[in-house]
Amino acid sequence: MISTRPPYAAACAVLLLALASCKAAVSNETETALVETPDAAAPEPAAAGPDDELDPAAIVAASDRDPDDRESDAQRKPVELLSFMRLERGMKVADLGAGFGYTTELLARAVGPEGVVYSHNTAFVLDRFAREGWTERLAKPVNANVVGLVRDFDDPFPADIEPLDRVVNVLFYHDFEWQGVDRAAHNADVFAALRSGGTYVIVDASALAGHGAADSESLHRIEEALVIAELEAVGFVLSEQADFLRNPGDTRDWNALPWRSPERAEAGEYSDKFVLKFTKP
Repeated sequence: MISTRPPYAAACAVLLLALASCKAAVSNETETALVETPDAAAPEPAAAGPDDELDPAAIVAASDRDPDDRESDAQRKPVELLSFMRLERGMKVADLGAGFGYTTELLARAVGPEGVVYSHNTAFVLDRFAREGWTERLAKPVNANVVGLVRDFDDPFPADIEPLDRVVNVLFYHDFEWQGVDRAAHNADVFAALRSGGTYVIVDASALAGHGAADSESLHRIEEALVIAELEAVGFVLSEQADFLRNPGDTRDWNALPWRSPERAEAGEYSDKFVLKFTKP
């Protein structure tokens, strides 16, 4: 059962309020910013298991992870997500809509110092909430292999980026609707940035069948079938799905944000979330 954790919920609540109050100010301009990290000790190598394979459980259990991140683990299930992504050392990966960088740091630990993680945020999000926390995150020694990107979702990657192995988007795809993001342009840009065989993993809260993106702002949900159709329209193939964030008892007619439905959160009720993997042929 996924539980609601105060640090994660409170931080995201502030972000939601900032986004909602300023949505009319979303810019179509694209900015690229590389967030430099200071000279520091090399990050710890990614945890290895039998036959030198990555051990997601050991990565999540690392003793130097932030306590607030640990409190979010029960809700976000990082071991399952890292396993689903099938990461390897040395990979080039991207975290879209990184926020404070919870997922970014897990990816950095997984791919190790020979890999690279592009941690993406929009100026809209950073200016209203996440800049300080995200910048502090990227300055940690364990994130020395992280490159910060500040760009619009319509055009998330610079043209000269090297082909990526993995891209992940956790709980942000639904926001594209009310923020006015051109989802077709976004999906095409991700497709172009990935190598052949590379994957785009999307995690989001499920809307009712037939609702499409209509509940994206009011309930913070999007219909799974719509996401699949939009990704397939640009050439992706739906290659795998996971159920570790599923809740078949979710009626899908209430706000998926736990701090907007506190009585449900107190009872341990959580929204149904789909986890989809799309592969570039």
